[in-house]
Amino acid sequence: MIFIRSFLFALYFFLLTMVMGIIAFFIRFCAKKYALSYAQLWTKLSLLGLKKICHISTKIIGQENLPQDTSFLIASQHQSAFDTLVWMNLLPRPAYIMKQELTRIPLVGPMLLLSGMIPLDRQGGIKALKTLIQECQKAVNDLRQIIIFPEGTRTNIGEKTKLHAGAIAIANQLNLKIVPVSIDSGLYWPRNAFLKRPGIIHITIHPPIQDTSNRKATLEAIERSWSSTES
Repeated sequence: MIFIRSFLFALYFFLLTMVMGIIAFFIRFCAKKYALSYAQLWTKLSLLGLKKICHISTKIIGQENLPQDTSFLIASQHQSAFDTLVWMNLLPRPAYIMKQELTRIPLVGPMLLLSGMIPLDRQGGIKALKTLIQECQKAVNDLRQIIIFPEGTRTNIGEKTKLHAGAIAIANQLNLKIVPVSIDSGLYWPRNAFLKRPGIIHITIHPPIQDTSNRKATLEAIERSWSSTES
């Protein structure tokens, strides 16, 4: 049954993305101001399909820890493609920091840029970091909330990896609070897996880290927050 549900969701997701990607041509050329709202509709319908077809729902814990009426930086664990979708509808004006390669996907790539997502050249070194901070500044000026995955890639449940310090540089340069977020999406939509298992994905929003001036201490604070939800 899990295989059938996973197949039906894959088919639903593909058809939804194709149809909305074609309609997006109109958004791109005639209604650019609706690009973010259109992208949020796509993710909303995608996750609705995930819930109805695969019986995967979401529980949010600690939503009161999100700063109000200001920009901030979400530092989230990353275990699944689910994580790249869910914040689109949990925040009013989200802006994901994403790998630059995604902008080359037909139909989808141009809409990612138009909706204000922030590409990162992971091989670009210091120059890429400076460009990233400049783009994040534009997002802050536009009252966006920024989402970054400090692990840099999807990891398995319980897997430990060295965190990248880009989130700290952005927070310090732009005077943003860092909000650590832990998630267990890998239990139900594992990394690079076709099968999706029914259950409840828990997203835990931890209290913001106020002082990010010390890079090592801030990275350790993020890891402590994540570890506090592990069984």
